[in-house]
Amino acid sequence: MTSETRQDPATDLRTVDLEIQGMTCASCVNRVERKLGKLPGVVATVNLPLESAKVQVPADITNEQLIDTVQAAGYSANVKAPAHPAPHTEHGQHSAEHEDAEHGGHDHLVPSHLLRRLIVSAVFTIPLFIISMVPAAQFPHWGWAAFALATPVVFYGAWPFHKAAAVNARHFASTMDTLVSLGVLAAYLFSAVQLLIDPMITAHIGMKMSEHALYFETAGVVATLLLLGRYLEHRAKNSASDALKSLLNLGAKEAVVLRDGKEVKIPADQVQVGDQFIVRPGEKIATDGVVIEGSSAVDTSLITGESVPQKAAAGDEVTGATLNTSGRLVIRATRVGADTTLAQMGRLVSEAQSGKAPIARLADRISAVFVPIVLGIAVVTFLAWWLGTGDVYAAFTAAVAVLVIACPCALGLATPIGLLVGTGRGAQLGILIRGPQALEDTRKLDTIVLDKTGTVTTGVMTHLGTAAVDGVDPAQALALAGAVEHHSEHPIAQAIAKAAAAQGELAQVTGFDSDPGGGVLGFIEGRKVVVGRASWLAAQGTELDQQAMDMLAAAEAEGATAILVSVDGAFQAVISVADKIKDSSAAAISELQQRGLRVVLLTGDNKSVASKVAAQVGIKPEDVFAGVFPADKAKAITSLQEAGRVVAMVGDGVNDAPALAQADLGIAMGSGTDVAIEAADITLMGNDLHQVTQAIDLSAKTLSTIKMNLFWAFAYNTAGIPIAALGLLNPMIAGGAMAASSVLVVLNSLRLLRFGK
Repeated sequence: MTSETRQDPATDLRTVDLEIQGMTCASCVNRVERKLGKLPGVVATVNLPLESAKVQVPADITNEQLIDTVQAAGYSANVKAPAHPAPHTEHGQHSAEHEDAEHGGHDHLVPSHLLRRLIVSAVFTIPLFIISMVPAAQFPHWGWAAFALATPVVFYGAWPFHKAAAVNARHFASTMDTLVSLGVLAAYLFSAVQLLIDPMITAHIGMKMSEHALYFETAGVVATLLLLGRYLEHRAKNSASDALKSLLNLGAKEAVVLRDGKEVKIPADQVQVGDQFIVRPGEKIATDGVVIEGSSAVDTSLITGESVPQKAAAGDEVTGATLNTSGRLVIRATRVGADTTLAQMGRLVSEAQSGKAPIARLADRISAVFVPIVLGIAVVTFLAWWLGTGDVYAAFTAAVAVLVIACPCALGLATPIGLLVGTGRGAQLGILIRGPQALEDTRKLDTIVLDKTGTVTTGVMTHLGTAAVDGVDPAQALALAGAVEHHSEHPIAQAIAKAAAAQGELAQVTGFDSDPGGGVLGFIEGRKVVVGRASWLAAQGTELDQQAMDMLAAAEAEGATAILVSVDGAFQAVISVADKIKDSSAAAISELQQRGLRVVLLTGDNKSVASKVAAQVGIKPEDVFAGVFPADKAKAITSLQEAGRVVAMVGDGVNDAPALAQADLGIAMGSGTDVAIEAADITLMGNDLHQVTQAIDLSAKTLSTIKMNLFWAFAYNTAGIPIAALGLLNPMIAGGAMAASSVLVVLNSLRLLRFGK
């Protein structure tokens, strides 16, 4: 595999990006970082959600040494392939099975494998729970049925926990997986011993097993519920790379290049620097280049955030993945592959994501101390009872009671159940929360950055008004302009045509002509109607007097795009078109400010447009950042963070993706692109900015509920352990107490269902 390495000439260090498989918790991250850090001159930052490591390596350390070091720590690793658009042919696509094979078969990390284990476990656990806990469902010798039902759950369903516990045990370490594995095995094995060996049971095999301490259902329920939490957790984690995939998929799939004077269609990723390729109206530009023939209006909103299409003519630079809206263009490729603007944006998203701290798992931090202590108490309990009483059975019973009461069912469920209910309620409200990291970040926010287009505004060009010279009816001027603009596909033209059509039927036009980026003209009942920029009207013989220039300046001062209209060479009117502000924006921004948040407007549009929008929605002039392009948006977020700010970014476009990923909390509007949504921590399915405040409130409430869950779960375990160690708590009661703690955690989480009511 080709390594993705970057040399830093200033320090003679190179950066190696590793994929690491087998990590399950924060202690795994620490172990990998420590192992790599023992290599001379190596500094490693490991990202658990992305299962990756960014390693600074001196020249004398090889990639093989890095991989061997990770493997020595108990995990597997390989060097990442360079990020670039994959071939769009079928044979270039990787199946899930192939990816699983590449990742070394770590089935406990692959959600599809977890799902199979979860389904199998649930199928066996449901009847197991019923016959164990419902007396009416019990029958003679039901314990053997419970034994048969629990066995596949314990040894197939819970295998990921056993495997992870074994890996950590080889390195003299323990995690939540250790307690899960020991708790499940202890409950199962203790019950099996009771069932198979206890002389009372063998002497009275016909009596109801409910009179004896069988905890098969404890093993089954614990394993199944924790598998559910692990599956949901991994689904969220594995979607972290979707932003980059979505971004790269925006590019054109094919290009029509000129070879020996002939048009040849080839995959877009095969275009070379210097190739000339043709882009027709409605097609995406294959790669970055320079126009050498033709003219058009290019929709760059996905890349630059500019709401108005940009004129492209001979000599102008164009960007790959932007949309040619009108004329035919011949372009010479200047940048391809990893050098394109699109690929650079992909790297920005990737770097911003990989730079985030691993998800803070409170349960794992607790387990770092809790697990070794529990194991020690269980051993001491067994030895103390054995040496003190000589009764091995009593010693074993007390030790198992310690493990069962300490088995972290509630502790392990505290986060996933709270998250499940909180995110479920959020989904009902149109708010999608990606994971615990979003919850952690909401409570620290002090600054919220809003993208303009599509977030504060609708993202759709709208007719604002028509100003006409004396003696001219504004409605008539709009009707004439709309009839001509109806024949153009330009977004501004369509906005004018739509407004004119709302007044009545459009007139017939003959002799239509257009200049991309300039304007249009046509004849209506023999009258020449010219619509467009001042330069286009001048080229068609219309002289603009001082009144026309004043009207033009007034429209632009309002933050609108001004379109001029002339009839038979005489100036008639100025039509104002703009990206309309959403009705809810001003009130929503006021809500955010009332919560003590600094609201910043960030946009690729020009200063006059941005300032006008800011004034209308109540954002301070000093908090407006205009004319900001993709790389600079992420830098703007970084600059705020470096100033000590905890920043949330709200956006909906591709150009917002790097900033969404860089921000402490990324919030994507659901009306936006897949890239923005996948790069964000929270997605709002609606277009109402009020949901931003609601999302922040829900995140904070969910986080506080999870922390409360962890407290009570830990309190149950902590209070029960000494009682069990003193022999005052048999495993049956311990199992009941453990179940009660789980019920408490679930009930506490269900309170989130009342949020927003």
